[in-house]
Amino acid sequence: MSAQVHTMRSDASATRRRLFGSAMTYSFLVAVAVVYIFPFVISIITSFKTEPDATANPLSVTPHPVTTTAFHQLSADNDFFTWVKNSIIVTLSVTFLRVFLDSLAGYALARLRFRGRGAAFATIVAVMAVPGVVLLIPKFLIIRQFGMYDTYYGMIVPLLVDAAGVFIMKNFFESIPVSVEESARIDGASLFRIYWSIVLPMARPALVTLFILSFQGSWNELAHFIISAQSTSLNTLTKGVAQLASGQLGSGNRYPLKLAASMLMTIPVAVLFFIFQRRIMNASEGAVKE
Repeated sequence: MSAQVHTMRSDASATRRRLFGSAMTYSFLVAVAVVYIFPFVISIITSFKTEPDATANPLSVTPHPVTTTAFHQLSADNDFFTWVKNSIIVTLSVTFLRVFLDSLAGYALARLRFRGRGAAFATIVAVMAVPGVVLLIPKFLIIRQFGMYDTYYGMIVPLLVDAAGVFIMKNFFESIPVSVEESARIDGASLFRIYWSIVLPMARPALVTLFILSFQGSWNELAHFIISAQSTSLNTLTKGVAQLASGQLGSGNRYPLKLAASMLMTIPVAVLFFIFQRRIMNASEGAVKE
């Protein structure tokens, strides 16, 4: 009997320790979540404040009074719609063309056997390790040399191919057995036809991932747009909001206006992630076992 009592006490003690450990873990995770989420919550709430209230109580979570003046000011500002238009043009152009070109390059590296293939892939991996800021001045010089400075071409063309995208697509295409393409090759299908009609539909998970990353990257891009264009008519949302936040476009704190613009800027990317969150790339999806 005493042994059973001792065992029950030991089990109860172990259960309490597990519950205590779980409580501490969840408490830590909640604290970390609050630290990360709180600035975003403050930005949303501040966008509904008046400017005096935002200046006097910047961290308050209760606007006094609640107002949508900042959003009305943005809707009446033609510059804001110009930023939105430019961001849409650049982002959609870069996203669709990058997905196509990255997948094409990835398929070539995965399937074609040509001299210098290994060196080409090694170069792509090396480029991924180079900080983007290092390439800003060379990009600027090349854009000026080709006469694309201060044009949509200068904003779009240098972003069309991404080393990380090529890397993702190459690895995914290599997970698809070559046997999938053999029957089409026997029937006389061209290499591009095999890529477009057979392999590319199977790479949908990788394409969705690349689409999301490309959209997010080009929508949030700032440094490249700074060195590729100077006309205010070519300002994107990131560049316009950055100028707004730095005080170049007006006087005063203007916290509600700045944060309202920032909040609106995050909506497209948030919606995209919400729609495609279940379809982020699964490395095994689309591959066929041999």
